[in-house]
Amino acid sequence: MLRLAAMMLVLSVPVTAAANDFEPVKEKDRFLTLVKDRTLRIGLYNLSIKVLPDGRIDGSALGWKITGNWSWKDGYFCREMDWSGMPIRYNCQLVEAQGAEKLRFTVDQGRGDSATFRLR
Repeated sequence: MLRLAAMMLVLSVPVTAAANDFEPVKEKDRFLTLVKDRTLRIGLYNLSIKVLPDGRIDGSALGWKITGNWSWKDGYFCREMDWSGMPIRYNCQLVEAQGAEKLRFTVDQGRGDSATFRLR
């Protein structure tokens, strides 16, 4: 139960950055350039994810393994994941970049909650 509550918190972290700080990433090639050989991190939750060009997601959060698959559809990052046995449902997300340092993912094609990751 604690793992479920912690992961739900991680996946629904609100973002307070001004909208003009981030630019939409609509092309898969640009997205791949941003994440190539880099780790997406949210330090507060010890969350680290690699989005691999072959469509896999690999990482961990709060010490538990994250695996998944992703694809690029109609300008959105679509993914499904598993967090140490807990399924994280399929969702297509708006991706926005702040330079080459941060990526913001907003669920439900930009209509839902957002999480901002540092690129390391």
